[in-house]
Amino acid sequence: MIMYTLGEEDNAPSPEEALAEYIRRIRTGLALSQKALAEKSGLHLQSLGKIERGKTTRLNQKSRRALAAALEVREEYLEKLSGGVTTQPVQTIKICPNCWIPGSEPEAMWSHPRSKFCFACGTGLRSRCAGCGEAMASFRFRFCPHCGRPYKD
Repeated sequence: MIMYTLGEEDNAPSPEEALAEYIRRIRTGLALSQKALAEKSGLHLQSLGKIERGKTTRLNQKSRRALAAALEVREEYLEKLSGGVTTQPVQTIKICPNCWIPGSEPEAMWSHPRSKFCFACGTGLRSRCAGCGEAMASFRFRFCPHCGRPYKD
């Protein structure tokens, strides 16, 4: 049985999305109230309210790190949004656990944001270790450095 999870590209901000809209979208997607997110991130409830209303558009490093962990998103997303930089979708490198040859570069077609399955064999693509769920550290290695499980099935 193959399990599929939402990819990181699903949590990426759209190019026209503001910091307030992004945080609100991810928070509601996780079914968190403002109070629950404030507690989870260690931010003051009023500070979080100001961020979501667009009154605060810049986040310091401590706040970015805490919000990223609480919202389960990359800190770079919040950094780009709070710095006023327009964002581009982040391309995630994915592999086919059947076709990929350890030590070689993954196929370029697998990295396309809309690619979910291998074009050759139809297997679901992976960007995380199947054992522990950590992002794949390097494609030069055959095994996950966190749990020791092989990347290739």
